[in-house]
Amino acid sequence: MSYEIATIPGDGIGPEVVEATLPLFEEVAGNHGVEVEFTRYDWGSDRYLEEGAMMPEDGLERIEGSDAILLGAVGHPEVPDHVTLHGLLLPIRKEFNQQVCERPSILFEGVESPLKGYEGGDVDFVVYRENTEGEYADVGGREHVGFGHEIAVQSSVFTRQGTEAILRAAFEAAEEREGHLTSITKSNAQAYSMVFWDDVVAEVAADYPDVEVESLLVDAASMDFIRRPEEFDVVVASNLFGDILTDIGAIVTGSMGLAPSGNINRSGTYPSMFEPVHGSAPDITGEGVANPIATVLSGAMLFENVSEEAVSADLWGAVREVLADESAPTPPDLGGSAGTEEMIGALSGRL
Repeated sequence: MSYEIATIPGDGIGPEVVEATLPLFEEVAGNHGVEVEFTRYDWGSDRYLEEGAMMPEDGLERIEGSDAILLGAVGHPEVPDHVTLHGLLLPIRKEFNQQVCERPSILFEGVESPLKGYEGGDVDFVVYRENTEGEYADVGGREHVGFGHEIAVQSSVFTRQGTEAILRAAFEAAEEREGHLTSITKSNAQAYSMVFWDDVVAEVAADYPDVEVESLLVDAASMDFIRRPEEFDVVVASNLFGDILTDIGAIVTGSMGLAPSGNINRSGTYPSMFEPVHGSAPDITGEGVANPIATVLSGAMLFENVSEEAVSADLWGAVREVLADESAPTPPDLGGSAGTEEMIGALSGRL
């Protein structure tokens, strides 16, 4: 099989990590007779500073026919975050109907959690975050700007179709995993959107009788991610709550540098997009020390998405072996000193 992957290295450490990682993807894919063509699109904050837009007007049309999208990072200290987000990442997610954001949190063997008493394998859960509406819907505005009576309105949007889509993805994952799903809301305070969410959870749950359902308010869930993370299996949440909880999940399992994610189009009508969670990290850009593992695992999720499970398994396996080996290189965010290229070399050596 042959696949065309639209590659957007983006900002900060994104380009250097993506450049270092692509040869590893080509190597692993080649081991299984799979051809991959990475088509690079230099879209991001540098383009915005030069041309006033994160990507060209026909950007989505250019990448629509790709089999998948690999994104490096988005964010620049000289560009407001709402500009970078609304100029690149959110249009891709929304226009390509990537309703499901999948973010695994795994405490790997050999990685130290900041939580006392946890060892490799003790924590392994996945968060399914609604990705195209909810609290991040672009509905609202500002009026009387600059005056004393200025007003800003930001409205959440929850559709039955969008809510069912993320819930069914999560329930299906729970069926394949340990059979436990935790739904996160704030329905005690948000009597319309979150009570609606709870109602749809109850309806959808009837189709998955083998899945045990737990419901938590987001404040309690935030505490429980820290005091009992080992008890979670599949977590499902709205756009805002999922965004926050997944960062907690990344930290309790060792580092943002280990956290991959997928933005999934469930129907296959449009390409899905895969990206590390760590962001552009401008403080270490150009130093060659960024941990590439989150990008490697995002690639593993990408290959699984295009049904190349063997390629995906090799990438996951290489990461597990390197992290578990006390003699292997360790990146700075995990307490070592190995740079990006050294880590890629160590992973390649495990194939």
